[in-house]
Amino acid sequence: MNALPELTINGAVATITLRRPDQANRLTADDLEHLAGLIEQVNARPELLVLQLRSTGKYFCSGYDIGSIGAPRKIDFAGMVDALEMARPVTIAVLHGGVYGGATDLALACDFRVGAEGIDMFMPAARLGLHYYRSGMERYVSRLGLDHAKLLFLTARKIGAAQMLRIGYLTQLVEAAQLEQEVADLARDCASMAPLALVGMKRHLNRMARGTLDVEAFNADALRAYQSADLREGQAAWAQKRAPQFTGR
Repeated sequence: MNALPELTINGAVATITLRRPDQANRLTADDLEHLAGLIEQVNARPELLVLQLRSTGKYFCSGYDIGSIGAPRKIDFAGMVDALEMARPVTIAVLHGGVYGGATDLALACDFRVGAEGIDMFMPAARLGLHYYRSGMERYVSRLGLDHAKLLFLTARKIGAAQMLRIGYLTQLVEAAQLEQEVADLARDCASMAPLALVGMKRHLNRMARGTLDVEAFNADALRAYQSADLREGQAAWAQKRAPQFTGR
């Protein structure tokens, strides 16, 4: 199989699957444009509350094609990854195999990163002579802290799953046989939340992490949720000890 990423939808959960297993799912210029388009499609459907990013084959992804660095393209790697970070739904990276190069930032742009025992990662930018792009370095620092970002960027060391969890790269680490169930449970939990509160808090938490919080937009989203029918439904369900039925209004 050697194909562009694929989008599938199941209820409130969308999934983008990388499909170049014979090339360790490395990304080309065509993939970047296609991925950005798929993210736009997901953003345009308010009923979608979760977006999973996964891949086929042995590896999760080996990043951008090294031979194509500097070649003309309609969207650059940074722009595509930034679009993923800013995607409206909650995002989950499903890491069943190695995560290398730009793929480490691709996964880091997701809200959750669930990994299987035995995976590893490394960032070879300095070894290649590549100065990494600003938003990716900022993501590393805001998610992992300055010391861990320096270790990964400045040494190009490969680290294993246990250390990935310890430094905060992984939000969850499970046995390989449990990966799919863990991801399904996480997606179900997120999709069962009140949409206005879920999407609004996800958006503003990311902005807080970057130091770019728009207070006016934050207050508007908080007020919208406070005045929503979903809040009243949540209160009623809590009092009646039943599962809430949210509508996103």
